[in-house]
Amino acid sequence: MMENRTFLRYYAASMLCAGAATLGAGFVAWWRGRRATPTGPTATSAPATADTMHDTRPEEEPAETDTTRQVARKVIQYFVIPLWLASGLTDWWCHRRTDIEHTTGMKETGIHLLMLGEAAFPVLAGLFLEIDAPVLSLMIASFFVHEATAMWDVSYAVTRRDVQPMEQHVHSFLEMVPLLAVSMISVLHWPQLQALMGRKVIRSYPLRLKRVPLGLRYALGALGAMAVFEVLPYCEEAWRDWKANPGRLVPPKGQNV
Repeated sequence: MMENRTFLRYYAASMLCAGAATLGAGFVAWWRGRRATPTGPTATSAPATADTMHDTRPEEEPAETDTTRQVARKVIQYFVIPLWLASGLTDWWCHRRTDIEHTTGMKETGIHLLMLGEAAFPVLAGLFLEIDAPVLSLMIASFFVHEATAMWDVSYAVTRRDVQPMEQHVHSFLEMVPLLAVSMISVLHWPQLQALMGRKVIRSYPLRLKRVPLGLRYALGALGAMAVFEVLPYCEEAWRDWKANPGRLVPPKGQNV
């Protein structure tokens, strides 16, 4: 048991360090971009093309005209995000089925809400903001922090309730779907990933809304779906925890027997 706890601590610490390093890389990319000249050739500038002649930035991403890029974007919108919502709702159902309010209680639900908050940053950024190196670093760092929190969640849950195989399988989706999403976003914004890795210099700009918006209908629909299938179920879970044990973070052991 002690070896398991040691592994969990080291794993969580490594994920948090990876997240901090990613944010640091994002800051360095932003700082290098601030020093880049807005006009004229640079060591990392690409030759001017029909897609970039209108812009004065020393480096620019491809325009959203390539069919593969458009398809990848649709996959994120209509497959990856719905898969994440379905996995989160199934996980909530597993918690309800194993009587979470009388086993792990408000403490585990609080961890779930924390993970939702960690996921909210990259989701909102992906919906509304232009993806540059700092924003991409925030998305990647959020994944690492989410991993550390997920390990905390499971390591606590198994001490007080039965985490059944189905729930364990759902957890694999909840961990890997964010990795899938951030990987696809990194490919779509490859120059920004290169800047994050120190391979290119791209002039930094303040936070901006997307040049190619996802559309108000999709944005409102996605936010509404997240509220209905993620936020509300876990708020309901917290309400059940509170009703079962008012004012207690952790229920008394053996309460569900």
